[in-house]
Amino acid sequence: MKQLTLLLLLFTFFWVKGQEQASDSIASEWWLTPEVMVGRTLPANSGFPETNAQKNIFLTASWNSAYKNQEWAYRLGYPRTGFSLGAIDFGNDAMVGQAFTAMPVAEFHLFKKRSDRWQVSVGMGGSYFNTQFDSITNPNNKAVTTKLTWSFKSFLYYKIAASGTVDWRLGAGYIHHSNGHTRLPNQGLNSLVISASAQFSMRKSSLPNTTVDYQKSKYWYFSSRFGYGENILSIQFNDKKPVYTAAFGFGKVLNNTFRIGVGLYYRYYQHYRDYIDQNEFFVETEYPHFRENPFGYATNVGVFGTGELLLNHVGMEFQLGLNIYKPFYKIDWQLNQGPSYVSQTNEGSQYILVPGELDWYYEVKRTISSRMGIKYYVWGTHEFRKHNVFLGAHINANLGQADFTEFSIGYVYSFKKS
Repeated sequence: MKQLTLLLLLFTFFWVKGQEQASDSIASEWWLTPEVMVGRTLPANSGFPETNAQKNIFLTASWNSAYKNQEWAYRLGYPRTGFSLGAIDFGNDAMVGQAFTAMPVAEFHLFKKRSDRWQVSVGMGGSYFNTQFDSITNPNNKAVTTKLTWSFKSFLYYKIAASGTVDWRLGAGYIHHSNGHTRLPNQGLNSLVISASAQFSMRKSSLPNTTVDYQKSKYWYFSSRFGYGENILSIQFNDKKPVYTAAFGFGKVLNNTFRIGVGLYYRYYQHYRDYIDQNEFFVETEYPHFRENPFGYATNVGVFGTGELLLNHVGMEFQLGLNIYKPFYKIDWQLNQGPSYVSQTNEGSQYILVPGELDWYYEVKRTISSRMGIKYYVWGTHEFRKHNVFLGAHINANLGQADFTEFSIGYVYSFKKS
């Protein structure tokens, strides 16, 4: 997760750096927005520590994308992009503590043609927690087990007043934290908050002509990527091990802004392979045939559909997939969905597991996968380019539950049909 935070900061640096300017009228080029929030930390598990009101402070620097003079800004209604730093007090210093957050953010007009008062803001980044789960000193906080986590923020804002230099806003939103299944327990931490903020116009300059009428365009692409991830298997097997990934995709790019496509992915789980090689309980008792081909039974193959917003050097991607082959997930489910506890005997501590039932919900989670994250493209995507290379940071999930955190490198070949 340390690598994740560094990569996100690098993405942010390249995202906000080196934008072009033009001339026409005078407008705000960038804003500085202090924001205070109050709300509720939602219980992550039964017996979760009691919390008082959540109190947060955020500071956001955002840039007017109209100055970027690129098609993606035009197609998305000239959103603001920037970077946000925050401190979150969850309302229980001893058991839940505080988080310190850093994330790239993007803010979009919701009803721009009717009113400029409504905005939606989304951000995805990383957080540092000063308090975590501990089986002895903090056993009831099963939300967060690692110091570094993924963080996600989604807000709706309403501008209640404005002057020449300040916009006053009220907001309501949702904040989520998860370590991406790199250590258990990881129930995740969710918060519902309301906010008050002031957007200060920090610099005025000539605004480019925002009435440019870009022509519709499309081109096709092939892509490939190779990744390295990490996850844990269960409470009993709670050490991080690699997940190796590869994927190949095909689709089209619309208006140099929207990438859509389909593809095929492959994954190899080291945890699955080691469990088979060591002839652990479920292999020995229920799936002895896994030992005949441990490599094959430790793999996962599936198909996916993908959608991505292309913001020049940065891509914001979401994928939804179907697992064609993931045989070991039966054991994964049984290890994680059944109740488990540690029993004290004369011989010492003994781990007791009641296997999870392979019910309809198991079938849904075994079948549906998802993937969300960000990319940094070496060459900008604001215009057609035959070859490109990207770095990616993603969280992969079974349905909506985190499976593993992944870093990847990929190549895109683009072409136009004659």
